[in-house]
Amino acid sequence: MHVDNVLATIGNTPLIHLQRAAAHLPCKVFAKVESFNPGHSAKDRIALYMIEQAERSGHLRPGGTIIEATSGNTGFSIAMISAIKGYRCILTLTSKASQEKISLLKSMGAEVVVCPVEVDPEDPRSYYSVAHRMSEDIPNSFYLAQNFNGDNAEAHYRSTGPEIWAQTQGKITHYVCCAGTGGTLSGTARFLKEQNPAIQIIGVDAYGSVLTKFWETGEYDPNEIKPYKVEGLGKNIIPHNMAFELVDQFIKVTDKDSAVVARELARKEALMMGYSSGSALQAVFQIADQLSKDDVVVVLFSDHGSRYLGKIYNDEWMYDQGWLETPQAMIPDVKGEQAPQPEQIMPSQASYTYMISYEALVDRYKKYYRTYRMKYRKYIRQTRQNLGL
Repeated sequence: MHVDNVLATIGNTPLIHLQRAAAHLPCKVFAKVESFNPGHSAKDRIALYMIEQAERSGHLRPGGTIIEATSGNTGFSIAMISAIKGYRCILTLTSKASQEKISLLKSMGAEVVVCPVEVDPEDPRSYYSVAHRMSEDIPNSFYLAQNFNGDNAEAHYRSTGPEIWAQTQGKITHYVCCAGTGGTLSGTARFLKEQNPAIQIIGVDAYGSVLTKFWETGEYDPNEIKPYKVEGLGKNIIPHNMAFELVDQFIKVTDKDSAVVARELARKEALMMGYSSGSALQAVFQIADQLSKDDVVVVLFSDHGSRYLGKIYNDEWMYDQGWLETPQAMIPDVKGEQAPQPEQIMPSQASYTYMISYEALVDRYKKYYRTYRMKYRKYIRQTRQNLGL
């Protein structure tokens, strides 16, 4: 068997039973592992479908330029497809995107424009505004606008939804997916709800995103917007593709829990998944009390962990966030012997203990000492003067 090019391998990703990471739950939990796509993420599906629809409609012509505002994964998929089809590719990203993602985009020939993450969506410096402005300035260009392009959700309605339904033989009871542009969640949910309206659709959101509040109240509240580290979920806008009426429940997860659970997936299931995959599984843990032994949960893992080697899979980065702890038992003794590793804590508790080196611990406390010495030098000097020292 052979295929004409890499685009023919998009879709039909495996459904993997999480027998260890979710062993403490009362039901079977399956992961729809989208990293098996050639671009290593679910975004391959939407990028190909949106581009081909744009070609059919005449919005995208030979030799044209594709422009998109992206958190990284959609951009890589667009860059991959552009390389095959011969389009120029310009991508705008926020400064939150990892260096690994930026390097991957450039490796496929994409031109990358990094924009500040802390600005409002309508700010001319935002990655949305910059992408839109370039699409107006560059002749023969097309802005895909994944957040508002209905073909985003349609791609999952036509592929991801039918695949999950067939792979579970129609037994799925819960679909858990991160909410970002809304396409993966809404398109798949629409197909599944058409097959069985009783299927529970669980949207996963980040603290600092506006989506959950909008689902609860129908109001856009900019006060909800706060910085967060996890990539691939949450929004500071309301995407057109987000079909809130299909969602039965929104679950918010923290940056720390998302990172820790993703690392647990690698250790327990040999699945090196992306940051938001940890978010999705953490959401399953948070609804554990709602699950029964007869349920069949499908959680979507959207991308591969290789794009986060400088972040959640980097001990130093995790340590800098304060998300790795060093128990006394893990510090080498004076003889240089390593103490036994303590018993692992269950992922559902979202509390983990990892080993770091003694040198790293010493270095951290040296930094603490230098920081506080500088901060309180003035007060120490005044105190010494008052005491006549």
